[in-house]
Amino acid sequence: MLLRRVLSAAVGIPVIVALILIGGVPYTVAVAIILALGVLEFYAATDPETSATSAAYPRLRRAAPTLFGQRMPAFAGCGGVVLLVAAAYGGLDELTGALAGLIAGVFLILILRQDAQTGLSDWLWIVGGLAYVGFLGAHLLLLRDLDDGREWVFVAVFSTFVADTAAYFVGRALGRRQIAPAVSPGKTVEGGIAGLVAGFGAVFIIVWVVGLDVDELKLLPLALLLPAVAVVGDLGESLIKRGAGVKDTSDLVPGHGGFLDRLDSVLFTTPLVYYFVIWVVL
Repeated sequence: MLLRRVLSAAVGIPVIVALILIGGVPYTVAVAIILALGVLEFYAATDPETSATSAAYPRLRRAAPTLFGQRMPAFAGCGGVVLLVAAAYGGLDELTGALAGLIAGVFLILILRQDAQTGLSDWLWIVGGLAYVGFLGAHLLLLRDLDDGREWVFVAVFSTFVADTAAYFVGRALGRRQIAPAVSPGKTVEGGIAGLVAGFGAVFIIVWVVGLDVDELKLLPLALLLPAVAVVGDLGESLIKRGAGVKDTSDLVPGHGGFLDRLDSVLFTTPLVYYFVIWVVL
């Protein structure tokens, strides 16, 4: 398990770095694919008509036949995510407008289906996935398009990875007290503290490494908030998985679970960095 985790990171990190550096179409396509897979994992894991005791990846495979079924297909969510990523090219207003249109569109489709018994739960389910994975994830495009956006994406993504990694390894080695046993028994206070400290330091170090010119006092709130928000994102996804009765959203990323398992914290920290930059730095 640990070896596969390390090998996946060794392969994935250079690819992520290259995509962030290149930007443009390759970066956008990669973000769209990853978010589409993430939202598909979300729908497969949380589908109210599937068994909560089934493994997540078989459910992901079983999602395909629903494409032309009576229920709102999970694959429609993939299209919605791609639309949100495309809208993010225009900016925050376009992204927000696209989300509003998708919310109304899902309502319309469910009204036409005339299934009053599951209509509300399906609407919450579908819109929840679009907002959680699609809207939050599209901030990876918004952030990359800012002045010095490439550098700020490095700060958002890799500070989060450092915080998550420190929390994982320290929690495994020294963890004794659980943070939220009913939500995620494996998350410990000791690991959480390590993640907060490591994430705090990582923000300052990565900002310096990528050459961003930001006053340390201005940067302090971000350094304090980012690792804390990463914990919220991690525990939030754990809450979803606990409710769905699955350990991982899929097994597409060896040693790490699914794409959503790797995105959970980044989905929250990237919007944080984006709004920090536009409200505090620019």
